[in-house]
Amino acid sequence: MSRETVVLVGRSEVRSVAERHADRLRSAGIADAVTTATYETEPEAELRGPLSAVTGDRTYAVPLCFAHTHETLKGVPRALARLSGDVHYCDPIGKSPAVTDAIRDRARAASDADALLLVAFGNSRGDHARTSASFHAARLRDEFDEVRAAFLLQSPAVECARYTLRADRAVACPLFVADCEATRDRIPERLELGRGGIDYAEPFGADEAVTDAIAVAVERARANAGVSAPSPDLVADAEPVATDGSGRD
Repeated sequence: MSRETVVLVGRSEVRSVAERHADRLRSAGIADAVTTATYETEPEAELRGPLSAVTGDRTYAVPLCFAHTHETLKGVPRALARLSGDVHYCDPIGKSPAVTDAIRDRARAASDADALLLVAFGNSRGDHARTSASFHAARLRDEFDEVRAAFLLQSPAVECARYTLRADRAVACPLFVADCEATRDRIPERLELGRGGIDYAEPFGADEAVTDAIAVAVERARANAGVSAPSPDLVADAEPVATDGSGRD
């Protein structure tokens, strides 16, 4: 019988959240092994050590971030390409109905405001964050009188959000898996939280609903594994970059 491993991959800021999800997934018996692998800035180089301990005939790798970035589309697949066996790379868990539940929970815990502002990092190279934020905004409009999205690296910009909200009071939800410099400093500063009128929620990532989203991503990849490889297959097509000294061993 083939041995399966689930790997939760993310930046170092998500390490503690990733471990919580890993514990829950182990208890649920989702695979033979569940582990985490994190990096600071360079996934291809820094994940070599954490991934060296990953064994199994089939690996399901789940990026713990809200939406794809250049790192998850390039550096992380190159690191995963060094794994032996059959590797299946899932999409980020951000665009999941379960994550909508987690965002709602964080918003309601922070405020009773009827206006909701979703704040994502954004991506100057693509619309992955915008697409995921729009998905949740559409699902939450039945529950809030006003729902808007803003971004750190895209338009509409976070610093303009206060002036586009119709409501006098709103709750802002950072679309991040865990606390980081952006959620602690950049977003509060640009929203001018000190002026009042905007309550601030915690990142959604530790919610048990996110564990459910991860489990669904793995089950979907497992089902697809019996049919055909994902398209595009980011891991199979990834070739470590030799010019940076980290070419294929």
